[in-house]
Amino acid sequence: MSEALWPILFAVFVWWFSTGLVLLLDGLPRTTFRWSHLLSSALAVMALVGLQRTAGQGDMASAYCAFTCALLVWGWHELSFLTGWVTGPRQQPLEAGVTGWRRFVQATQTLIWHELAILATGVLIVALTWGGTNQVGTATFAVLWLMRISAKLNVFLGVRNLSLQLLPLHLRYLGSYFRQRAMNLLFPFVVTAATVVAVWLVRNALAQPAGSAAAVGGWLVATLLVLAIVEHWLLVLPLEATALWRWAMRDSSSRAAPVVEPVALSPEMALDSNDKLLHAR
Repeated sequence: MSEALWPILFAVFVWWFSTGLVLLLDGLPRTTFRWSHLLSSALAVMALVGLQRTAGQGDMASAYCAFTCALLVWGWHELSFLTGWVTGPRQQPLEAGVTGWRRFVQATQTLIWHELAILATGVLIVALTWGGTNQVGTATFAVLWLMRISAKLNVFLGVRNLSLQLLPLHLRYLGSYFRQRAMNLLFPFVVTAATVVAVWLVRNALAQPAGSAAAVGGWLVATLLVLAIVEHWLLVLPLEATALWRWAMRDSSSRAAPVVEPVALSPEMALDSNDKLLHAR
C-alpha cells in the first residue's frame, strides 16, 4: 500500500497547485491576460504532444506525464474561461422573472463556447491516445470534464456554498444564474455514482502489480475523482470551500459579488422559492 502514497500525494499537490495558479493568474491585472494566454496556450500545445507521445508507453514516468499533461490542457480551458476569453454569447445577468427552461437556456448561453471547446479538446485527446496502452491522460480529462459539468449543474439547481468570491469582476453576472439552497435532488445521485466509480478505481488500482505503471495510473485517476467528490461535498457543507486557495486570491478587489444584496433563506424557504433569482454576498 505504501507504493500508492506517492501517486496520491502527487495528484493532490498538482490538483491543489494548478487550481491556485489559475486563480492567481486570473487575479492579476487584465493587462497581463494576453501573456497568461500565450504561456498557457504554449503549455497546452506541448501537453497535447506529450499525451500523444506517452500514449504508447507503459512506464510509470509516462503515467505521471500523461496525468500532468491532461491537467495542463484543463488549466488552459479554466484560465480562458475565468479571464473571459472563451465563455459564451450571453454576457449579462439573468433576465428578471425568468424561470424554468428559459433560465436554463440563458445560463447555457453564458458558457456554451467554453463547453464546446472542452468537448472538442476531449475528442482530440481521445484521437491522440487512441489504441495506446497509456490512457491515464484521457481518463484524467474525462474525470475533470464530467465532474465539472456536475458541479455546474448543481450550482445552477442550488447548493449552500456558491463560492462567488472565485468569480472575477468581469464575470460577476454569472452569479445571477446560481441558486442558493441547502441541496438539490441531483446532488445525492451524482455523488453516489461518483463514489461507486471511485471505489471501483481504487479496487482496480489495488489489483495491479505494486509499483507498476497501471497501478500508478489507477491511483492518480482515482485520487482525482475522490478530490472532485470532496469538492462536491464542499458545495453543501457549512465549510469555507476556498480556504485552500486563499494564497492565490490576492487581488480581492477584482472579485465581487453580484450587484443585488443577498437573500437569507432557510432550507425550507429555499425549496419553496425555486423560481426566484437569488444573489449571494
